[in-house]
Amino acid sequence: MDEGHDLTAFSRNISASSLRGRLTKLTGAPLRPVAALHASIDFVPTKIPRKRRLQMMVVAVWSMLLVMSCFVFLMLCSIPALWPFLVMYLIWIFCIDKSPAYGNRLAPWFRSLKVWQYFAEYYPASLLKECDLPADRPYVFGYHPHGIIGMGALATFATEATGFSKAFPGIKPHLLTLTNNFHVPLYREVIMSLGISSVSRESCSNILASGPGQAITIVVGGAAESLSARPGTADLTLKRRLGFIKVAIQHGADLVPVFSFGENDIYNQMPNEKGTTVYVLQKKFQSMFGFTLPLFHGRGLLNYNLGLMPYRRRIVSVIGRPIHVQRCEKPSLEEVERVQRMYIEELTRIWNTYKDEFAKTRLRELSIVD
Repeated sequence: MDEGHDLTAFSRNISASSLRGRLTKLTGAPLRPVAALHASIDFVPTKIPRKRRLQMMVVAVWSMLLVMSCFVFLMLCSIPALWPFLVMYLIWIFCIDKSPAYGNRLAPWFRSLKVWQYFAEYYPASLLKECDLPADRPYVFGYHPHGIIGMGALATFATEATGFSKAFPGIKPHLLTLTNNFHVPLYREVIMSLGISSVSRESCSNILASGPGQAITIVVGGAAESLSARPGTADLTLKRRLGFIKVAIQHGADLVPVFSFGENDIYNQMPNEKGTTVYVLQKKFQSMFGFTLPLFHGRGLLNYNLGLMPYRRRIVSVIGRPIHVQRCEKPSLEEVERVQRMYIEELTRIWNTYKDEFAKTRLRELSIVD
């Protein structure tokens, strides 16, 4: 018994001395994973101008607005006294209100708020006008590329932060988005005040038919194009997108190509080449729900390289020359394709004209992939 007790005590002493040695080494040098993580994250300095903080706050709030709207609505649902009003509100949304299909809730004062100026200055986002657009006809703006979210489209066509109304007086722009966005309580009220409307065919026709100067902006590439949005690239999904051209012909609306340099640069995206499991799952999700979820990342509130906020990278939306079309209720496929070729030529001209000024860090040239 004494011999076993002595052996146990001896082993305990060795273990204790070994542990003390290891702890000494750890205190002498930082933990490698923690040190590596700290070294890889570029934290923001403690002293930042107030204006830049406001810009970051506005972009952060907008990025989380849909989630915040859902949370606030659920909180309101926890108050029984509000249930009758909330039920009536939901009935109004799903059964009565047709505003998303007409674009008649645009509020100029809301589009002109100072917060949108901070939003645009964050990147910064700006507008470059190539020629005047008379307000005696309707317009269809085609926005390229889609990017991950389309922040440049929001700044240019849903707010007055880049001076759209001053550049094109008399034209009322309506940025179009998925109809599902108008089923989200509270959030829908905000985007409708910005003039954002549904991208349905009915909505396009209603807005264009409502009079001269009415304009719709369609982010043509949609969810499919967002999967190829990466910094330094301009891969457009356009070859088979004929619907917006047909709508323009049916209403005699001039087609205006818009190329937004820098839109693809504000987020990084995880590898998802065609044929990979990630790409297949993203396309399956798109076919089921009408949109997809790019696996993207950007910066954070307290660092420059880890998070879900967009990077501060310049966005310049070049609004090109209009393509005049003859009105035809039932255009032939040949006519639609002829106008599409003209549209692609004008879009390519914009790229070739400004790529050396606004896309200096491009990895490859403009490509129309589908």
